Amino acid sequence: MSDDEREERELDLTSPEVVTKYKSAAEIVNKALQLVLSECKPKAKIVDLCEKGDAFIKEQTGNMYKNVKKKIERGVAFPTCISVNNTVCHFSPLSSDETSLEEGDILKIDMGCHIDGFIAVVGHTHVLHEGPVTGRPADVIAAANTAAEVALRLVRPGKKNSDVTEAIQKVAAAYDCKIVEGVLSHQMKQFVIDGNKVVLSVTNPETRVDEAEFEENEVYSIDIVTSTGEGKPKLLDEKQTTIYKRAVDKSYNLKMKASRFIFSEISQKFPIMPFTARDLEEKRARLGLVECVNHELLQPYPVLHEKPGDLVAHIKFTVLLMPNGSDRITSHALQELKPAKTIENEPEIKAWLALPVKTKKKGGGKKKKGKKGDKTEDSSQAEPTEG
Repeated sequence: MSDDEREERELDLTSPEVVTKYKSAAEIVNKALQLVLSECKPKAKIVDLCEKGDAFIKEQTGNMYKNVKKKIERGVAFPTCISVNNTVCHFSPLSSDETSLEEGDILKIDMGCHIDGFIAVVGHTHVLHEGPVTGRPADVIAAANTAAEVALRLVRPGKKNSDVTEAIQKVAAAYDCKIVEGVLSHQMKQFVIDGNKVVLSVTNPETRVDEAEFEENEVYSIDIVTSTGEGKPKLLDEKQTTIYKRAVDKSYNLKMKASRFIFSEISQKFPIMPFTARDLEEKRARLGLVECVNHELLQPYPVLHEKPGDLVAHIKFTVLLMPNGSDRITSHALQELKPAKTIENEPEIKAWLALPVKTKKKGGGKKKKGKKGDKTEDSSQAEPTEG
């Protein structure tokens, strides 16, 4: 076996060291989510919360692998975003932004961490008020949570990406909600947050992807976004975009000095992972970023919105397709939900939820305690799953 082949073989889940790195990244991002959630209170500025999330991930990853000979890249894999109410995703404002949280807001928190390029991402929805969540907010969160639980059971070797797309739309419809278009769940690999194997949220003529089958030892970021509206979000203001990722396969001779300066800084600091413009020399950033995006050197992550009054929920998790079944490594327990809609009369959805997450080992071993993210006794009621 050549060195290249050996290197290739060692970098998937067949290597215990790789599994450990994924799980370490997941532990950090789960704690970062918990920290940000604990700070989400009325009047809190969103930018301060985003900065706290990123700072925690940088600090925690910085304490790991300090004394190894070969430098190991580690840190933020996706900047902390907090998107409120009808805002769908990617809201991570600049330091000068005064947007703050209000009582009753539905918050979607989205973040990612990596160790040596092995990425764990998480997305969670929380309503800013005491007591159980009821009415349409409960419906839209239950729709996202139940769809995530179904996806966890269908993203498994032998199943196809189209199986998941169809199932999550049926779940959303049961709660009288829509799955939001344009959201992709991606396979992840070392230093690759958006691999080529993808699961579409909604099939339509504009967005087609290759049919693909899930395989053992793959890792996926499963991304579920639900809406009480039409599920067709719009970009309202390009100036709100602050998260970008370098397109490593593109090159262009930038004309403006500000663009060359900023692109050089990005290439040094953020050669592969998505980053926020907050972490750049801000005065020159906006000007230089525009030319970089226009010539496709950077891929923007736009802030998208449903219509005012629509409610949007988001659940994202990382799953390792291990030989003994699926291992969901990122999650957080939801608030108590009391949705008006139920899946009591949906036998197909209940059958999906009854599928096991782990495959039973042969022989009589000791029964393991339920892992985080495993099926709860009554997930057919879309109760909050322990996470």
